[in-house]
Formats: sequence, C-alpha cells, structure tokens
Amino acid sequence: MSMFCYQCQEAAGCKGCTNRGVCGKTDDVANLQDLLIYTIKGISLYAINYEHIDDITERVNKFIIDGLFSTITNANFDKVIFVEKIKKGLAIREEVKEALLKEGKNIENIKHDSALWMESTLEEFEEKAKSVGILSTENEDVRSLRELLIYGVKGMAAYAEHAYNLGYTNNEIVTFMKKALASTTDDTLTVDEMVGIVLECGKYGVDVMALLDKANTETYGNPEITKVNIGVGSNPGILISGHDLKDMEELLKQTEGTGVDVYTHSEMLPANYYPAFKKYEHFVGNYGNAWWKQNEEFESFNGPILMTTNCIVPPKESYKDRIYTTGSAGFEGVKHISDRVDGKAKNFSEIIEHAKKCKSPVEIEKGEIVGGFAHNQVLALADKVVDAVKSGAIKRFFVMAGCDGRMKSRNYYTDFAKALPKDTVILTAGCAKYKYNKLDLGDIGGIPRVLDAGQCNDSYSLAVIALKLKEVFGLNDINELPISYNIAWYEQKAVIVLLALLHLGVKNIHLGPTLPAFLSPNVAKVLVDNFGIAGIGSVEDDIKLFMGEE
Repeated sequence: MSMFCYQCQEAAGCKGCTNRGVCGKTDDVANLQDLLIYTIKGISLYAINYEHIDDITERVNKFIIDGLFSTITNANFDKVIFVEKIKKGLAIREEVKEALLKEGKNIENIKHDSALWMESTLEEFEEKAKSVGILSTENEDVRSLRELLIYGVKGMAAYAEHAYNLGYTNNEIVTFMKKALASTTDDTLTVDEMVGIVLECGKYGVDVMALLDKANTETYGNPEITKVNIGVGSNPGILISGHDLKDMEELLKQTEGTGVDVYTHSEMLPANYYPAFKKYEHFVGNYGNAWWKQNEEFESFNGPILMTTNCIVPPKESYKDRIYTTGSAGFEGVKHISDRVDGKAKNFSEIIEHAKKCKSPVEIEKGEIVGGFAHNQVLALADKVVDAVKSGAIKRFFVMAGCDGRMKSRNYYTDFAKALPKDTVILTAGCAKYKYNKLDLGDIGGIPRVLDAGQCNDSYSLAVIALKLKEVFGLNDINELPISYNIAWYEQKAVIVLLALLHLGVKNIHLGPTLPAFLSPNVAKVLVDNFGIAGIGSVEDDIKLFMGEE
C-alpha cells in the first residue's frame, strides 16, 4: 500500500485506492495532498485563537479555502503545486503563531504535531506524509467521523472559493472550517461530540451555499428558463469546463470580437442560464456531456479547453497541449493560467491565440436542452406548480441532484428517470442530470418533467424550493411534502450538500450508486437510524417504495 484514499464514490472495491487513484491520482500526489490537509489542520489550531479581521486573517482564510479545494477529487494532479502549497502553508502557520505570541497569547497548550512539525525538502515531505494520512487514525469510527467532516469542509471550501472570487465572504463560515479541522486533531472528543460537529457542518453548508447563490445572482442575475444549443458553429472555439463563473465572465469579455466562440462543458452548462452572459453573441451553447466523457469529447472539440475547477480526467497526449488549468485546478505538464493580481482580470490571451489556430469543433449532437429552473424561476411559477399538485396532475417530485460518473451502475438513474410515472417531476442540479436531461420526458401542463436548477453549487435552489412549498402548503415538516430524494453522489461537494439537507431536517435520502466507503458500519448506522439514509435497489422496487406502493 503506497497511498490510501476513499474520499470519492469510485474508491477501489468500495474500500479505498491503495496504489493509484481510480481518478488517476498518483500515490505521491495523494500523499502530498494528505500532508497539505495535515498542514492546514496545524494552521487551524493557531488560527482559531486569532480574533482579528485583518490581512493575516484574509491570507489564512484564502489559503485554507484554496488548499482544501485543490485536494478534492479530480481538481489538481500537479505534484509541484502541492509542494509549493505545503511550504506556503508552513510559512502561514508560523506567521499566525508569531502574531499570537506578540499579543501575549499562551499557545503552549497547542501540542498536536500538525502545529509543530517543520520540514523543507520534497524528500522530507514525502517521508512525513507516510505518517499523517487517513489511516493514521486507528479507531475506525473516529476515522470515519473525522473524514466525513473533512470532506464536508472540502465541499464548503469549493463553494466559498467561488463566492470569494466574486467578492462575497462570510468569516463565520471559515471560522467554522478552522474549528472543524482543529477538532479532527482532538483525541478527547467523544463520538457524540464528533457527530455534533458533523451535523453543525450541515448548518454552515446551508450558509455557504446561500452565500454563493447570492454572489452568483447579484452579479449575473437570476437564472432564466433557457433553451441551450448543443450544436456547433463554424468558428474556432474555446471549451470552458468546471464551475467558476468569474472565469466564465472574463473569458467571454476577452474573446468578444476575436472570431473565437465559447462553449460550456459539463458543470459549466448552467452559465447559459444567466442573463449577464446571454448578451455575448459568440457564446454558442454547450458541447458534450458529463465530466467523465471528456477523453472523447475534448478530442473532437479541436480547440483549447479551460478547466476552471475540479472534474479533470487525466488527458490523452493527443490533446494534452490544448488543456489549460486555472484557479485551484492543475495537472502536471499542462499550462496554468495565473490568478488575478491586484483585482485585475486573469489574462486569457494565450488560450485565445491558441484557439485562433484550431479547427472549429466537430459536431457530436444537435438540438437544444432546457434549463434555468433555479429557485427564483420556479417560485415565479409557484401558482402553476401548486395548482398542478392540488389537482393531482403532479403526484410527486423527485430530487435527483448530484454527480455523474463512470460506473455502469449509474445507468440506474437513466432507467429510473425513464420509468417514473408520467405525473412526476424531476428536480435536479449537478452533472447527474446528464443521465436524463436529453431524454424526451415531456411536460405536465407546460411544466417540464426535468427542472434543472444548475450546477451542484446550485443545490441550494432545491432546498429553497422545498421550503417554499412547505410554507405554501402550510406543513409543519418538510418531510410531509410529496418530494423524494434519490441522489447520485461522487465527490466532496455532494457530501456537504447531504449534510446541509440533514441540517434542514430532510429524511429518507437515498444515495447511490454505492454508499460512501468512508462510512464505517457504526457511523452508517447512526445515519440510518436518525435520518433514514439508504442505498438504492432495483428501479422497479425503488419506484414502488417512493410512490408508496409497498
């Protein structure tokens, strides 16, 4: 065993990757990611005692958010970047430590090794990493709860970074992240205390998703019902993938008038729904499907691809020279576009000039798909939706948010969508929608049977819609609504969405295609007993269960 990682749904054997990640992550990168998380825990132990909102706090917060985000599945595979981040993290940790000492704070009680260790070379980092990984916590249940919390915080960091890039911050959210990470070093906490912090993470999960929703909608307008073109034009193009809307905005501005078209891919599809982006005539539409198909779709696109966040598949040599990363994303051997400096936009000139030399994309499909059903748009249709429910035209809503992935067992979600009764509606967000968003499932009185709220980041919209329906129908409990939750998960942003739903009181959520490998039997039992968490079965049996036919 040269590494151990089980943070995503595709963990080998549903137990853990031990030599190379199914995602393509090499063992040395995996171990350095573990060491970066360990370093951030040490920073957190000091930073929770630093009470000022100043330049030090801002640097600490930004480092923690970016560092966590860079370790989520499929975000960054570049070993050099992780070495640099660990060195920077150690320097930041010492800066906070010195600031506390200058204030006369007693820090002698901070004795955990993550707050004390200090090495400087790659060889020393690699040796240190061997002793600080996931399996260094011997008790299986304690390990499970600590990792569940860490993965929830990683998901929070992803949402916090997108909001930060648009100028929206909430120090309380990052303060909790520090508290949560510090708690994973405390061997005196009871299981009940750890469960309490995990559930508290859900509360801040709601807060960070609300913050990002505010950042996106106040900056770019509320998403609108939109027909998105999935064909191609005749100009050369740039394909933008990932989740960061600030990158989307700056790329559109810089490509205007250049003769280069812009297309979205995978989780960037919902950018098509925002009013602010619709004014760009060279914004053609969406190309391709979910992230895991990029090996074939990036090949046929012909032009350069900008990866703004996670969801990178190790590229083929045939198109590797056309991949560009930015933000927390990275891959060894591909060009990285630097962060903004002094509030100025990123410089996308290199990728634009590259695009001009490329052929136009090969068309892989034609037509349109409809989306833009975020909470503001759905609530504008509230009367129509409520009338459809009261008349019996809509019997039940199915929240099928979450992630797509490579496993063939995920075809369950396509089959499930096809088999649902015609008087049901799917509420979705995230790339899970690619399993059914191009099916002809029809509508109910003009209401499409697939309502796409946007990215996984926009799962908050689904919670807002549910809470509004609860209010409209005068219900005391969100679980009394005719809504079932059948969610596909893949990585850590899905973990924070799950914890947020639990905080909101949602019960009987079904997760698939497998339950997380990081849930020990006892921790899984806590979730089952208290919240009704369950896996998936056959399509036929599950539909009968959800529709109350059993």
